[in-house]
Amino acid sequence: MDARYVFRAELRLEADEPGVRLEPSTTETTVTVFREAPEPGEEGWLFFRDALWRGEVGDADYGRRLAEEWLGEPVESVSFRELQVDEGYFAALKDAIADDLDLFNADNVSEVLSKYLGSSIRVTDTEDE
Repeated sequence: MDARYVFRAELRLEADEPGVRLEPSTTETTVTVFREAPEPGEEGWLFFRDALWRGEVGDADYGRRLAEEWLGEPVESVSFRELQVDEGYFAALKDAIADDLDLFNADNVSEVLSKYLGSSIRVTDTEDE
């Protein structure tokens, strides 16, 4: 099983030398961050529930802090792009959600996926990668 969250982050440049000034202090280059998704049922698998809402980062400040931890650099903004999953992971994710719909305050798996991930799930064929 394979899955990863894909984020885009705009980084802020900061000079190590006090006499150096950067203009502009943000880069227009967008960094794509791939963060491995824990297997359903494993510690951290509820990341999508805790950080995303309708396919967007639910709390911008929290999202920036996470991206700064992942990158070790100051982050101006971060946006969620998609959850890339293979078919095995997607099936396991849906099974784990179905096992405890109360965790998501939802009536069915489709509602959970829409509520937290919107249309930002891409199922890939592992043989193509």
